Order: sequence, then C-alpha cells, then structure tokens
Amino acid sequence: MNHTRTFMLMAAMTALFLGVGYLLGGTGGMLFALVFAVATNGFAYWNSDKMVLRMYGARQVDAASAPGLHRMVETLAENAGLPMPAVYIVDSDQPNAFATGRNPDNAAVAVTHGLMSRLTDEEVAGVVAHELAHIKNRDTLTMTVTATIAGAISMLATFGMFFGGNRNNPLGIVGVILVAILAPLAASLVQMAISRAREYEADRVGAEICGRPLWLASALEKIERMAQGIDNQRAEGNPATAHMFIINPLHAHAVDGLFRTHPKTAERIARLRALAGEGGGGQGPWG
Repeated sequence: MNHTRTFMLMAAMTALFLGVGYLLGGTGGMLFALVFAVATNGFAYWNSDKMVLRMYGARQVDAASAPGLHRMVETLAENAGLPMPAVYIVDSDQPNAFATGRNPDNAAVAVTHGLMSRLTDEEVAGVVAHELAHIKNRDTLTMTVTATIAGAISMLATFGMFFGGNRNNPLGIVGVILVAILAPLAASLVQMAISRAREYEADRVGAEICGRPLWLASALEKIERMAQGIDNQRAEGNPATAHMFIINPLHAHAVDGLFRTHPKTAERIARLRALAGEGGGGQGPWG
C-alpha cells in the first residue's frame, strides 16, 4: 500500500515538473533545470552520509567500544538480510536516531546517547530495526530522486520570476506568476507526503525485522514525549535534516498535517499496535 502511494506521489511530482517546466521555461529551461538538479543532488547522494555524520559530530563505534549496540545492530541486520552497516553514536541527550548511506553496502545507523540511556534495550532494538528498514527499502535513493525533481521545480520557479518565463504558454504572464509562486509549494507538499509514506513503511518493515511491533510503538511514544522537552541543538541549526530522524527533532515543526515530514506519532503507534494484534509480533531476537 505504501509502495503504491509512494509511486503515485512520485508520478505526480514528475507530472508537476513537466507541466511547470513547459509553462515557465519551455523545453530548454526545463532540461537545464533538470540537469542542474540532477548534478547537485547526485553530489549530495554520494556525499551526504559523510556530511550529515560530520554535521552531528557522530562517533563511529565497533564491537570493542560499544559491544551491546554493535551486537544488536549486527543481529537485526542479519534478520533483515542486510550487510552490517557502520554504527555511530551522536552526543545528544535527546533520544533519536537516523540512517544514511547511498545503498545497503554503504550505509550507517546513528543513534543518540539519549536513546541509549533513556530507552530499554527492546525499545532501542525497535528503533534500530526501523532505521535498517529505511536502508532495506532504499529510502535514501527515493528521497534523493524526489529532492532532485523538487529542486528542479524550484529552479524553474526562480527562472520564471526573474526572467518572465515562457509567456507563450496558454495562461500568459498571469499563469507564469501563479505557477512560479504555487509550484514550489506544491512540490514541497508532495515531497513531504512521500517522506511520511516512507516512515509508515519503515515502521511496518522494522516491526518485521525485530519481530515485536510493540517495541517500536513504545519507543516512538517515549521519543515523541522527550523530544518536546529536550533540545537537539545541532538539529535546530540544520532543520533541513529533520526528516532523517525517526521522530522530528525540532521544537518548532509545523503542526499542519500537510506540512509534516513525519506522520503523526499517535497514528504510527496505532498502526503498530494493530500489526501486533494481527499476529505481526513474532519472537524477538532477545525474546
């Protein structure tokens, strides 16, 4: 269901790009914007993992420096049929986590110190399984493609505002102005909807990986509550990375559902509890 929703949203994003490209830049402007967006996002795709980990001061750990966490990630990665990712700890008291990397062979899972100290081992396992699900589902690639198209649309909008766009389009100059204003907003809304769909899917697959949906449900409930009262200063200074975390780490994130990078936590928890009730909770690796 979430895969179908993601496909339909990406198709809508592509259709939006083609329509906006014709109205604002014509064929030439559309191709220029796409090439530029592909180049910039391609660079980000290959280098974003190192950049984000450095941005958050993440420290890589191994079996000697963090034996419990390393063993947990190793066991869950094996459950998921994934290569062992690199494991990092972020020095933040706010419980949270994220995954990065361009593919399963070049992936990393990062958890905060607060996650390790404030949640039970079972809850941490649920969170790690969720992040491994993002890696398994190749969500980094999905969001990079989405960002490429959204970036190209924003470029076309800027082009239209500064240079007048393609005035020979059926809507004339009024159409150019309206599209230049509304297109980036529409692209952002679709991009956020795709992000929310990928979170739901990572919850479902993560529950399968760890075998206990209620572990992840309990973790989400705690992280949501604690994130509202504990600052993550690095995230506040880099809000563009907020979508990477399992729970939005920002205190000032939008409350309108359309503008959320994450689904409502209560809905995620309800789905996980329903999954557990349907027999989706098997024997966990430490059960």
